[in-house]
Amino acid sequence: MPVPVTRKNLYFKPDSSRVVARFFNNGDVRTINLVKRIMELSEAQVKHELEFTFKEFANRHRNISSIYMKHANNYKALIESMGINYNKLSPERRLLIGSYSTMEYSIESAALFNPSMVEDFDQTFLAEGETRVIISFRATGEGHLSSIVFRKGILDASNNLRMMEASKHIDLPIIKKKKSYDKARFMQKMQEMHIPEKYSSPFMDSLPNKFEYYALKEAVRKMLKLDIGEHRKKALNEMTWLIDSYYDIEFSPDSKLSGRAILPISSSESRGIEDARFVRFKNDDGSEKIYATYTAYDGFTVLPKLLSTSDFLNFRIMPMHGNGAQNKNFALFPRKIKGKYAMLARIDGVNNYLFYSNRITLWNDPIKIQEPKFPWELTQIGNCGSPIYTKDGWLLITHGVGSMRRYCIGASLLDLDDPTIEIGRLKEPLLSPLEEEREGYVPNVVYSCGSIVHNNHLILPYAVSDYASSYVTINLNDLLTALKTT
Repeated sequence: MPVPVTRKNLYFKPDSSRVVARFFNNGDVRTINLVKRIMELSEAQVKHELEFTFKEFANRHRNISSIYMKHANNYKALIESMGINYNKLSPERRLLIGSYSTMEYSIESAALFNPSMVEDFDQTFLAEGETRVIISFRATGEGHLSSIVFRKGILDASNNLRMMEASKHIDLPIIKKKKSYDKARFMQKMQEMHIPEKYSSPFMDSLPNKFEYYALKEAVRKMLKLDIGEHRKKALNEMTWLIDSYYDIEFSPDSKLSGRAILPISSSESRGIEDARFVRFKNDDGSEKIYATYTAYDGFTVLPKLLSTSDFLNFRIMPMHGNGAQNKNFALFPRKIKGKYAMLARIDGVNNYLFYSNRITLWNDPIKIQEPKFPWELTQIGNCGSPIYTKDGWLLITHGVGSMRRYCIGASLLDLDDPTIEIGRLKEPLLSPLEEEREGYVPNVVYSCGSIVHNNHLILPYAVSDYASSYVTINLNDLLTALKTT
């Protein structure tokens, strides 16, 4: 018998009014010509135009003047190369330059999907049976550019989700580059990226065992100006691409969680941040941290990355290393197994694999644990988020792809001490697209990036045809019983 699933009448749909003010780089030549035109304006004209843009956009963004000034400062060197003393420009003229270097971007105009749910660290001021949760979404806007956005809500004793109002003002974080790098690890990642050693070694040999971000960037910039050949130039560009994949970001403490957006920052993410799988990880000492695995995509290369945070204000971003750190679908177990981190992934695009590691960013020697087995998953099988601990085993929510590229959600149960042992797997999907869920950006898809257990029920948020999202609840005892009898 199918496991009963209760669909909830709550939908998360894209909202095109949620916009961010992004830096708009029109290229050096066009920007120089633009600045020349702005310099021809009188101070009265500058103030008039500035007042107009404030009137039109100040209510749509928090502190739009600071955004304008920040964006104008990005062009300081370019403006001074024109023979203009940037510091002597009036604040109003700099702000106006900044306004022409700013654009609105609707972060979720196309889709709000592939949700992942975790319990919030803050569980104060709640009634009995309630849990405060954070849901992340893959938000997609113009150009199919994907980013991460958040919502906060409260699950009540009946598993109904009451959402907090989403902020209309969207804040972007301050970007902080990692200061120091380990040369041996950096060179190992270059080997995994198939950067020829004969092109990279002469350059890397000149660096100390611990090197600074800006030192490498400046050295690469100088080398690229020389006649060093196309192959070596390509290797240096790929080194820059790699080092830019490490960074920290910091949001303002006075921003609302739903007003924070993690957009692509490094060149490795230039075409999107995809399918973040958040998990609340418990360390051996009882302390907890939030991790998320996601796919960075630059239009050509897929790079699995790891995000960590303790407060959803400060985030550390790192690429993952190792011979298994490839392809998509990485999901971290919520605790160590026999003293080691454990990770799931679909590294070959078809099957589920398991890794163990002493280091959370290093993943070697994947072990195949699941292959497509039933008709609804014959194309591929993968995870739908991190495994969930239960007394009977690791509950793994899976996705399967069948005929006509139809995505369904299933479930498996893995042994607690040895997750290579599959205790059971549902023969039929746990969740399939209903008739009214078949239409969307990608038809015939239900998909999830992470669930939790609340009041002995699985709370499963899921995407509807890569357009919107909803959630279902499933009695945990019913699901575990079905898995143990398959």
